[in-house]
Amino acid sequence: MTSGAAFEVRLDPQLGARVCPGELPPALAALVPRSQRADWPTWLDPGPRMLRDVLELARLQTARGLAVLSWLAGAETPADLGWLWATRRLTGPRQERMYGAAAAVPDPVLGLVLANWTWALDTRHGGRVIAPYLAATAYPGDGHQAAHAAMTLLQTYDRHPEVRAAVAAAWATAKVGTDWCKAAELRAAYGSPTPVFTYPRGAIPPPIGVRPWIERLFRLR
Repeated sequence: MTSGAAFEVRLDPQLGARVCPGELPPALAALVPRSQRADWPTWLDPGPRMLRDVLELARLQTARGLAVLSWLAGAETPADLGWLWATRRLTGPRQERMYGAAAAVPDPVLGLVLANWTWALDTRHGGRVIAPYLAATAYPGDGHQAAHAAMTLLQTYDRHPEVRAAVAAAWATAKVGTDWCKAAELRAAYGSPTPVFTYPRGAIPPPIGVRPWIERLFRLR
């Protein structure tokens, strides 16, 4: 077992390394749902513009989610987080700042994200799991918008294989953040280490749709 202030890694003979969060301050936990609010499209546009928008938003959400994960895992949280919430295209110094925060995610924690990501790309049901989750967390107070976003994301995922790796990356990162908070809550309630849930890890997918930013953020190269 390896331990730190924010989490510990326990080795299970059957399941392998299991990441168990420690105490999680409420202010830090509150960053997770806020980081998952995003302007996913709520209508299907067959043109290339919507695909570009989805890919850019997936990149932003993946980088943002990894930055938050780095703080959950013990990195120092910046005092000013205005740069994290901006929804404009991720470029320039803001991109490097977010990528730098993402690079601080410890390997065992990144492994949780990779497990979810590879599982989603290896199952025929990936889109059905990803679309409603991203839509519900993006529009938590508006079921009408969430329903439309879920259908748009599902149809986009099914019809355009080139976006699957990116959308799955955004989902995999967000899911770990949510499940980290749930595990921390269970530990606080019952006083025993609780591992973060992940789906079974699969093989690294073929290069279709695995863009350079995914390779960088997920440390595939």
